[in-house]
Amino acid sequence: MAPLNYVKCSLLVLFLVNLIHFGLASRIRKLDEYIFPTQENPLVYHNGEVLQGKIPVSIVWYGTFTPTQKYILTNFIESLTHDENQQQQPCPSVSQWFDKINQLYLSQLEKNGPTTHVHLDDKQIVDENYSKGKYLKEDQISELAALAERQKGEIAIVFTAEDVAVEGFCMDSCALHKSDPNTGALLIWVGNAATQCPGQCSWPFHQPIYGPMCPPLTAPNGDIGIDGMVINLAHMVAGTITNPSGNGFYQGAVEMPLEASTACPGVYANGHFPGYAGNLPTDSSGASYNANGANGQKYLLPAIFDPSTCSCTTMV
Repeated sequence: MAPLNYVKCSLLVLFLVNLIHFGLASRIRKLDEYIFPTQENPLVYHNGEVLQGKIPVSIVWYGTFTPTQKYILTNFIESLTHDENQQQQPCPSVSQWFDKINQLYLSQLEKNGPTTHVHLDDKQIVDENYSKGKYLKEDQISELAALAERQKGEIAIVFTAEDVAVEGFCMDSCALHKSDPNTGALLIWVGNAATQCPGQCSWPFHQPIYGPMCPPLTAPNGDIGIDGMVINLAHMVAGTITNPSGNGFYQGAVEMPLEASTACPGVYANGHFPGYAGNLPTDSSGASYNANGANGQKYLLPAIFDPSTCSCTTMV
């Protein structure tokens, strides 16, 4: 099977993510269908809000996470924006991936504002006692995010542990981002799918439940649930920056849009095709990755869609 042809600007999606809007919420979904921006129906700016400048991020940990799991996720967030106090990340890097969002989207605005930087603040909330139980509805996710007391344009990320079921999780979503209509604060939720649905929300580190059955990749941090969360978090970060309130950059109807990263489902490297993530480098342990983070960590990150060329740009 040949790689997908982006000259025709099409994506064949047999297994991977799509973004669906429900009100002000955007979700990663699994859809067995063709979805793609085209030159006739491109991914464009809708004259609404985007995030620019210095964006503070808080985390709400719901359920049990090991110190190593927390470190992998927080290190990824801290790697998004290179800090002068950090050691230089080897190329290709997580910060270069994030720079693509600035370059391909935010810098193209007529009124180009300051470069967007994401920084993790000291406010982290830990709920290891499952105060709302082990099955959460979407409004309870919003309640957890509200504990971070974010203001307009600030982000609260809610991570749920692998033994926490969330309304719609695995059935039709792996993560979501949304804005609070009252405060303008922003929410990202990502769940750990390791025991519930790794074939849906942790691919390519687990075989899919349908579609081409290529061997799964070895996760760069040795944890298919957490490494899958990094991929889904990356999708949601890109969407939150470029389309925080549903009227920024997206393709299609507002009820069913594709955003900056979810327009490239299953694309991680050159040479990809349905069921195959692409020609990725491996480390000494055989783990696949395409971006270096701070402190020697490695990650697998999704491609970013380039509206000017109607194609997906990868790190490798």
